Amino acid sequence: MKKKLDRIFSLCLTLALVFSLAACGQKAEETPDGTQDDQQTEQEEFTPASYSIAALKGPTAMGLVKLMKDSENGETSGNDYTFTLAGSADEVTPALIKGELDMACVPANLAAVLYNKTEGEIEVLAVNTLGVLYIVENGESVQSIADLKGQTIVAAGKGSTPEYVLRYLLTQNGIDPDNDVTIDRKSEHSECVAALASGQATIALLPQPFVTVAQSKIEGLRMALDLTKEWDALDNGSSLITGVIVARREVVEEDPAAVNEFLKEYAASVEWVNANTADAAALIGEYGIVDAAVAEKALPYCNIVCLTGADLLEALPGYLEVLYNADPAAVGGEMPDNSFYFA
Repeated sequence: MKKKLDRIFSLCLTLALVFSLAACGQKAEETPDGTQDDQQTEQEEFTPASYSIAALKGPTAMGLVKLMKDSENGETSGNDYTFTLAGSADEVTPALIKGELDMACVPANLAAVLYNKTEGEIEVLAVNTLGVLYIVENGESVQSIADLKGQTIVAAGKGSTPEYVLRYLLTQNGIDPDNDVTIDRKSEHSECVAALASGQATIALLPQPFVTVAQSKIEGLRMALDLTKEWDALDNGSSLITGVIVARREVVEEDPAAVNEFLKEYAASVEWVNANTADAAALIGEYGIVDAAVAEKALPYCNIVCLTGADLLEALPGYLEVLYNADPAAVGGEMPDNSFYFA
């Protein structure tokens, strides 16, 4: 009898332990204030940082305007941002290299050039602009890339995306960019628009929103060639990319979580701009990037994005490789390795 009672007692004790352990496991998963949730919160926390960011007056800056306004109003998630708007990349890159800027929106190929020039001290955070380049003409002579042979084209962006994209497309279509066309270099896209308006030029390479600006000032000016379509027609396995945002490696390594938080806020800003054209255009006008009326017309054609992580790795290397194969100098002499990408 005693042995039987001992067996019953042992069975009860075993069952009690089993249920107790099961209950503990369930509690760890289900308790709202439990350890797992504390760990999750801990992972999401970051130490707010202060970043100085430069953007060019164009689509890259347009995607930032909601974040710029939120920063002014003290409505960011903790990071503090100071924004600078510039007319050309030449105004931005020296300050970035010297450490006077933490981040900058620059042409995609220039990011690779800076990476090589600084021996890896520049890191790309995101693609922010896809193809926005057009050949515009006050006339009807240009119907294809082939029609550019023998023409004079006013263009800004020497040593950056516009120049290399144009040279690549000309070369791929059997036109020598050094001998078959004349490129009249300007320091800013606004100078190209002025040359068209004055009649000094009839053909220009322009990005949006400057295409829309020019069309608002010059009667009969048309988008003769969409360079994104011309690029796609080559079927080279890549996409045309105009701009990216980069950071100094020191800044990234100091606080990757704060950089990630910036990218979240940047992505949210881009999403808001693309979804709220009229309101976004008003902010773009307020910051003097372009006139609000022009921005409202141009935004649907600006291809503003924020591609990070795996999307960044899928989009950018192929584009840079095409440029490298066409002219290694376009990316600074060699292809960037994986440490170039914040992904």
